[in-house]
Amino acid sequence: MPTSSPTAAWSAAAHPELTQSERPVGVLLLHGFTGSPASIRPWAEFLATRGYAVDVPLLPGHGTRWQDLNRTTWREWYDEAERGLDRLLVDNHRVVVGGLSMGAALALMLAAKRGPDVAGVISVNVSVDNRDWRRHLLPVLRRVTKSFPGIVDDIKKPGQTELGYDRLPLDASASLLDFYRALQPLLPQVTQPLLILCSSEDHVADPGSHRAVLESVSSIDVIEKVLPDSYHVATLDNDAPTIFEESVAFVHATTHAQHPE
Repeated sequence: MPTSSPTAAWSAAAHPELTQSERPVGVLLLHGFTGSPASIRPWAEFLATRGYAVDVPLLPGHGTRWQDLNRTTWREWYDEAERGLDRLLVDNHRVVVGGLSMGAALALMLAAKRGPDVAGVISVNVSVDNRDWRRHLLPVLRRVTKSFPGIVDDIKKPGQTELGYDRLPLDASASLLDFYRALQPLLPQVTQPLLILCSSEDHVADPGSHRAVLESVSSIDVIEKVLPDSYHVATLDNDAPTIFEESVAFVHATTHAQHPE
């Protein structure tokens, strides 16, 4: 599904001859809160060139105006992620799910709720909590203003942009906190192989999220990698090649180990 807009949804069909497999394998990639597919498009394109089917949904309320995000809830974001998984399952034998920030959290929820439909999970700078003291003021703040200044383009590499919102929509932020509360009890249900990548310096994700995931999931096969030269949007940063190559190796190992040819 070629498109000229970097913020639009994107997908590519599988080419099993490139993956050393007779059966097609798909990868679902999910962008973060206030972000867009532009933040993970190079990651998706890299996987596609290696022969994997890829689906990158545009989550509701994203990729347009921040006001649109305030009209959505986390259940709509999750439902779109689930539709992406279902699309890939139609034509692909196995599907790995992954994402950046909130997208990684959505991937974990898919793994917890959809079980055998998910072969593995790739998490980049996951966000599953927010301990900012201002979160307690959200019920009051939402009555006063609809947004705060946001953090966009937390990227160390010069000249990169994720094409996200520069405002933080407060109604949507409240729903994000609801999502975290719904996800956290489900994390022990995640049993799939997990590749978790974390920047050594991140100005967006709650610093406890990465460790909380590792301590909560029930996955036995866990690969943990530190990204030493990137900030939050690591998929567009200096360590992007590491993410891309590690993802290909993980998808290949995971899907072949579970279903060898």
